[in-house]
Amino acid sequence: ILGFGEDLAIEIEMSEPHIIQEVAGTEAAPVKVRRALLSVSDKKGIVEFGKALQEKYGVELVSTGGTARTLREAGLSVKDVSELTASPEMLDGRVKTLHPKVHGGILYVRGNQEHEEAIDTHKVLPIDMVIVNLYAFEAAVNSGRGFDACVENIDIGGPSMVRSSAKNHKYVTIVTSPDQYNQVVENMHQLNGATSPELRRKLAAQAFALTAQYDAAISNWFATQIEDDDKKIAPKQIAVGGKLSLPLKYGCNPHQAPAALYDSPIVVRNGRPGYINILDALNAYQLVRELRESLQVPAAASFKHVSPAGAGLGEPAISKEEARVYDIKEEITPLALAYIRARQADPMSSFGDFVALSHVVDLATAMVLKKEISDGIIAPGFEPEALQVLATKKNGNFVCLEIDPAYKPPNHLEYRQVFGVGMAQKRNDRLFLTSDLNNIVTKARIHSQQAIRDLVLASITCKYTQSNSVCYARHSQVIGVGAGQQSRVDCVKLAASKLQTWWLRFHPKLNALSFKSGVKRQEKVNARVRFIQGAFANAPSYERDAYLNLFESDQQENALNELTSDEIDVHLATLSDVALSSDAFFPFRDNIDVAAKYGVQYIAQAGGSVQDQAVIEACDQHGIAMAFTGVRLFHH
Repeated sequence: ILGFGEDLAIEIEMSEPHIIQEVAGTEAAPVKVRRALLSVSDKKGIVEFGKALQEKYGVELVSTGGTARTLREAGLSVKDVSELTASPEMLDGRVKTLHPKVHGGILYVRGNQEHEEAIDTHKVLPIDMVIVNLYAFEAAVNSGRGFDACVENIDIGGPSMVRSSAKNHKYVTIVTSPDQYNQVVENMHQLNGATSPELRRKLAAQAFALTAQYDAAISNWFATQIEDDDKKIAPKQIAVGGKLSLPLKYGCNPHQAPAALYDSPIVVRNGRPGYINILDALNAYQLVRELRESLQVPAAASFKHVSPAGAGLGEPAISKEEARVYDIKEEITPLALAYIRARQADPMSSFGDFVALSHVVDLATAMVLKKEISDGIIAPGFEPEALQVLATKKNGNFVCLEIDPAYKPPNHLEYRQVFGVGMAQKRNDRLFLTSDLNNIVTKARIHSQQAIRDLVLASITCKYTQSNSVCYARHSQVIGVGAGQQSRVDCVKLAASKLQTWWLRFHPKLNALSFKSGVKRQEKVNARVRFIQGAFANAPSYERDAYLNLFESDQQENALNELTSDEIDVHLATLSDVALSSDAFFPFRDNIDVAAKYGVQYIAQAGGSVQDQAVIEACDQHGIAMAFTGVRLFHH
């Protein structure tokens, strides 16, 4: 207010919301539970809990409908809530507990003279504990029920009692889940039938979280039921809630604890996933699912730190050259081939990867994966034999996640927080299709179906790569990813350096390398890349000796016979049929000039730059076919 003048200060002060003062009562202390109200839709454990309350501590049980019937059938003495209210249940059960004698018994402040006189005048009986859980609204939605049926499963009385009890937790114990029954009984055992203020506050916090999550689920579902035009407008309020699915060891770093997964469609079949595992899994699975939907072929992705190191498709069949370079001797399935191609795009970066597969994991794929150093896998299912193989990896700690293939995010908006500030945007559910490549703006055309497939593969890979990004692909395999660079031409160069390493692995000199017996698979990968990098003459002796120690003594001379610059150029000149996609437009022709040096014949990009014409001319000069997709694919 300082500096605005007295009148404005008064106006701002008058606009402050009215804040209710606290109501005085007795201090928080252990509260003896004499009367409990039970109204649960989930009957698990309710009989045992009711028996403990009544038989051990003499608690009077008040209940409704099906809960009362369940308790009576177990031999417990139960008073109907209608006896408490002198009013029957009505309106198909919509009105049972919405009554002053229920909420008055919950909300009155113990030790407050005015409150004590009011409940005495109106013959309101105190309620010291409320056990309630809510109608299964989300289950109704997930089961595909119609709009009216889903609305009918919105609980009104339950959340009202939960909030009333949680608000008055100074005196009332609110129990909202069967998971809490044991700790409540244990607490009452320690305090001779009373509950502690510490437990009541803890349960109240959990209760308010429950009602927040419940209301968020309703709000988010309603947001999907409105007219499409209304979905284009940012809502004035957003509701973000979640049910705990899985506690995680910690977040991105060990000091970031606690960490957890909420509202997850994932079932952990083996191992214990970490926070970064989950980030990789969810992003990677979206990539392979979209490839499957768009191209109708098996797909795989190899992720590290929320970007793909590689991605691949299971068609066409593996070539003899691929089998030789990738060291594949066994029979493989299309799904196994998809992962081989994903892993072999950049096998150094894929060390310790998280894998995503578009189809149920078969035994052949599990056997391929068994040989690789990897952290985990996400897929829509596992054949029993495949899961048995994978569960033995990493001393039994290999993470296997199964995701429901029918899962769809419940809202068209997605939310995130940065530095405590919330943001929302429409989910990027725009499927990239072959039809997005129809707008060819160059003289050269795209005639090959394989080229179209490669451009779709590269584009969808870009969609799930940290921006700025570009991706090279060839013959159903990503062969170079440039991720997270501020300059687009640096993306092109970074991805090209990976492409060059990949292609040089097919050079005859690499085929001639022979390793000692017992050298590990990943050590061979690293050694081949080190051979490609060359410059052994300038390397320290200890680095060179460590490298040579991987080879038999009679092979060490060959291991130092590095590729010359001429040999590299000659081999690169044999590379063709490369597709390149960018997550946004190319701002200058230098991107095209770099790409042309690496066998690029096809490009997909959004278009829309003031330099589009110059970029088109560069493509024409290099004989490259380019499509303007009109679709930007930034990912952050």
